[in-house]
Amino acid sequence: MSSNLEAKKQVVEEIKEKIQNSKSVVFVDYKTLTVAEVSALRNKFREANVEYKVYKNTLLRKAFNDLGVTAFDEDLNGPTATAFCPDETTAAKIFAEAVKAMPEKIIPKSAYVDGAYVGKSGLKALAEMPSKEELLAKMLGSMQAPIANFAGVLSNMLRGVVVALNAIAEKKA
Repeated sequence: MSSNLEAKKQVVEEIKEKIQNSKSVVFVDYKTLTVAEVSALRNKFREANVEYKVYKNTLLRKAFNDLGVTAFDEDLNGPTATAFCPDETTAAKIFAEAVKAMPEKIIPKSAYVDGAYVGKSGLKALAEMPSKEELLAKMLGSMQAPIANFAGVLSNMLRGVVVALNAIAEKKA
């Protein structure tokens, strides 16, 4: 067996491992990006703990096919940048920002989120969704609001009782 074939098999195994360890994998078509633009994009991904890579489409397709996923066969054509993300939304959001900044250079293709294929329109919706942490913070904030309001009411009632008791004490004195 040739060393080239062995190297490709290793890359396919690497891709499969990254897919399995990621909550989302996002694909975009990139055209005529300058070195500076690619570097800036890579830095944004790095800061967000997202891995940005460019693999050969045939190797990506083989990795997905080995995992039993064939939905990406048509999407994996032309130049494809891939982002392996530890959460569901971060990579889609970063790519959405890049699309707004460079609409003619970056074109969304699709994504693989929690074991499911997400098309172009779903990818846009995914980018607009709040992250899991944002949703948890909102939920905790809404749960905390009634308790804080109740504590405020009790505090005002106690303050009223103290004021009334002080007024009575002053009248007696």
